[in-house]
Amino acid sequence: MAIPFVYNFRSVTARWASAIVAVLGIAGTVGVFVAMLSLARGFKATLVASGEYDNAIVMRAGASSEMMSGVSLDAVKIIQDAPGVVPTADGPSVTSEVVVMAPFALRSTATDANVQVRGVLPNVLAVRRSIRIAQGRMFEPGLAELIVGKNASNSYAGLTLGNTVNFGGGHWQVVGIFDAGGSAFDSEVWCDVDVLDDAYKRPANIFQSATVHLSSPEAFEQFKDAITSDRRLNLDVTREIDYYAKQSTRTTQLIMILGGLVASVMAVGAIFGGLNTMYSAVAERGREIATIRALGFGSGAVISSFLIEALLISFAGGAIGCLAVLPLNGLTTGTTNWQTFSHLAFAFRITPDLLFAGIAFGLAMGVLGGLPPAIRAAWSPVVVALREL
Repeated sequence: MAIPFVYNFRSVTARWASAIVAVLGIAGTVGVFVAMLSLARGFKATLVASGEYDNAIVMRAGASSEMMSGVSLDAVKIIQDAPGVVPTADGPSVTSEVVVMAPFALRSTATDANVQVRGVLPNVLAVRRSIRIAQGRMFEPGLAELIVGKNASNSYAGLTLGNTVNFGGGHWQVVGIFDAGGSAFDSEVWCDVDVLDDAYKRPANIFQSATVHLSSPEAFEQFKDAITSDRRLNLDVTREIDYYAKQSTRTTQLIMILGGLVASVMAVGAIFGGLNTMYSAVAERGREIATIRALGFGSGAVISSFLIEALLISFAGGAIGCLAVLPLNGLTTGTTNWQTFSHLAFAFRITPDLLFAGIAFGLAMGVLGGLPPAIRAAWSPVVVALREL
């Protein structure tokens, strides 16, 4: 026979002061837990969104990032003729690219951060079709002109439309702002690859990667086989979406580890708070528990009743913690991408499954904090407690 639920609800409300302390402890822990998960998810989503499933990125065999790669002009010409590459009126859908780092001052702190400056071909928008010019125009080939991602324009001083900035020993004019749909490209600055090579005194006709737009996602294997089996080349081919997903791994793991440590320490405190609350309830309600046992309710019913009270408290804490972090959803922040050592702007990403995970985490703390007192209540001596009546 089970103890009525209304009894548990009234017991919690009757001891509202101690219950609030436990609720707030669980709420703080769940809030940190969900915030860290949403931070890691937002970082990963930003990088993964940079890739398109029907695009491939070609780099030197063994290179883990563009910064460590090298692709010659002769190799690019072979890539352009490979099967699966989409032809256009302006030539094959291949953009040969160079990436350098340039310091720009953050608006928020006035300190310098590494910004990824990407030298591209004028046909880059035909290859990365999800990117569009939101303001201004595309850069002119051969001129020291920049187009800037919307997050870069908002995050760094000087990268506004029409402004002139200095880096790499040259003067560059911002002629366009592009929208990359919240991907990592939104934190980049783009310009003509030949002008960038000249500014940084890089060797001509040596690129760091080539990005290819394929006729379909299914054409990837045919294209990859053609490139990797060509004995003239020493290149690896990766789906663009897989390349950027892999780039997110190190920083995502770091956020998860640090967030897990903080949440774990806070969870221990919240569990002890729950233990204290429930043990106090058991101590105060000895005669009440004995009376319930004398009325015929068994040990299982008493354990279930106290666990329900602990779960009510933990559910309230979990719900409050989730509601408290909801305003973070979509909030833009920034960190270093440890794969490229460039600053990357991204947004917190709170999804329904993260909220469910937060509630589940709160309930787990409730079980750990409520089970020992519940067992003690179930095995309290009935006769001794009844003699005190």
